[in-house]
Amino acid sequence: MSNQRLKSKRAVITGGGSGIGREIAKRLAADGAEVGIFEINSDNATETIEEIKQAGGLAQAIECDIADNGAVKEAVYQFTKDNPTIDILINNAGIAHIGNVESTSAEDLDKIYNVNVKGVYNGMNTVVPIMVAQGGGAIVNLASVASKIGITDRFAYSMSKGAVLTMTLSVARDYIEKNIRCNCVCPGRVHTPFVDQYLDKHYPDNREEMFEKLSKWQPIGRMGKPSEIASLVSYLVSDEASFITGSAYDVDGGTTLLR
Repeated sequence: MSNQRLKSKRAVITGGGSGIGREIAKRLAADGAEVGIFEINSDNATETIEEIKQAGGLAQAIECDIADNGAVKEAVYQFTKDNPTIDILINNAGIAHIGNVESTSAEDLDKIYNVNVKGVYNGMNTVVPIMVAQGGGAIVNLASVASKIGITDRFAYSMSKGAVLTMTLSVARDYIEKNIRCNCVCPGRVHTPFVDQYLDKHYPDNREEMFEKLSKWQPIGRMGKPSEIASLVSYLVSDEASFITGSAYDVDGGTTLLR
């Protein structure tokens, strides 16, 4: 469903080539935004762009490693060279890691930090000045239920998503008088290609059993859909949500209720 709530808006989505990011990009475009996808995997980005354009939307892909501040600044330059505005920033790109504090190496921690924490910083560090200059904007960061609750064997990942939550609160507070709203979304387990690949790799002999177990981890009895995350993101960056900033939204099938 689309209501063109984002007509004439320009949006940057990091990691918009697959999974939740792809659905967010498609939804924002369907709701009228001109979308710029910053994606390290150019093939994935091209597929998303083609889907958006076939549906009549406006989109472009820019290859970018969001862990590299200079690369993010160059990508933003490319997106704004013909039109200097960015109304919406979605910091979605991220990577996962499994392990506790003992099994997480220093290299593992650095890798997660560089993408999941520094990548969000790089996006906001580059785009917020543009939003200040133009008089406002809306930011949504993808955090996680791991930002709020303890999850087994997710030491580095939880560290990174806790940082995303607190960066969200900091930017919301610092820029409220600049008309910049900053919120985050905290999904539970969402059924994306990453989940399927994980199951294929680690549980080839009992894939369906593990899929059911992962699904029932959420009290609602299933995993989330990327489109459900995208629907909330579209609302949060729209003018309909103009009274909302500094909030963290759980989209987790009741996971945080019972833990």
